[in-house]
Amino acid sequence: MELISVEQRTALIWAGRRPLLKLELRDRYAFDDELFDAWRRGDQAAVARLTSAWRDRVASEVAAGRRLRRVRVVSEPLSEYQRMGVEISGPPVEAGEELRWLPRRLVSGLPMPGNDCFVLDDFVIFNVLGGSDERAEIQLHRDPDVVKFCREAFEAAWDLATPHREFEPA
Repeated sequence: MELISVEQRTALIWAGRRPLLKLELRDRYAFDDELFDAWRRGDQAAVARLTSAWRDRVASEVAAGRRLRRVRVVSEPLSEYQRMGVEISGPPVEAGEELRWLPRRLVSGLPMPGNDCFVLDDFVIFNVLGGSDERAEIQLHRDPDVVKFCREAFEAAWDLATPHREFEPA
């Protein structure tokens, strides 16, 4: 395991055209506070501005032939933060991100990593968060067993999850 910076994580995630799998396990992320506050105020212009970079990146990557899949494991009823997530995820999905939602009650029997992760061909990047939902560290794992575990966890979650367009929050 190696600790890496946000810049290193970004470079690793966007290098090449290999498929990108992202597994999100938290109900809230402090680094989205500006977006969350704008959404709560109903400031659609700020929400659009704050989400446009991701939507544009997704569109660019998908146009270049890359597959981006994400599973969000969520508690029900949804937290206010995740209600925002459902509402603002349309543009990235329309741009080509494959997003599925998985109620936490359905994952009890699944082996899952303890932290959110990005799974790529031969490595996994874990976003480790602190108790106040802030980023504590970013870990890079190249151990084939860790990669296999996370890939299998993602695929099991993907199979149980509901596609974004079909998801009806409780």
